[in-house]
Amino acid sequence: MEVDCRVISRGKGRGPVLVSTEPLSFLGGVDPGTGRVIDQKHPLHGRSMKGKVLLIPGGKGSTVGSYVIFQMAKNETAPAAIICLNAEPIIATGAIMAGIPMVDRPSENILGLLEDSMEVEVDAEEGKIRF
Repeated sequence: MEVDCRVISRGKGRGPVLVSTEPLSFLGGVDPGTGRVIDQKHPLHGRSMKGKVLLIPGGKGSTVGSYVIFQMAKNETAPAAIICLNAEPIIATGAIMAGIPMVDRPSENILGLLEDSMEVEVDAEEGKIRF
C-alpha cells in the first residue's frame, strides 16, 4: 500500500516501524547514546528506535530535543526515518539537521494501518509511505 504525505526532511528510509500514539520528548525522553526511550511514562519505554521507522503523533518538550536527534545521528542510534501525524518545529529541525528522512500529514489514518514491527519505507523525496 502507498500513502501520500508531506515532506519535511528529504531522503529515503526503511525498516520495521515503531508505533506510538503518544507524543515523544527527545530531551530527557530518549538516550542519544543508545537510541532507547528512557521516559518511564512513555509507552515506548525501553524500546530502541535505532534503524527503525518511528511513527508518532508529534513531539513535545524543549527545543534542545532537536540537538538530541542530531546527536543520535552522530552516534548512529537514530531512527531510519520519522513519520509524524503533525510535525512540530523541534522534531522537524532535528530531522533536517541530522539528515533523517521525515514526513507528516499522511493522507490516510496511518495509526490504523500500521502495526508495530511492520516493514515500512518512507520516501521523503516523493512524499510517500509504502508498506
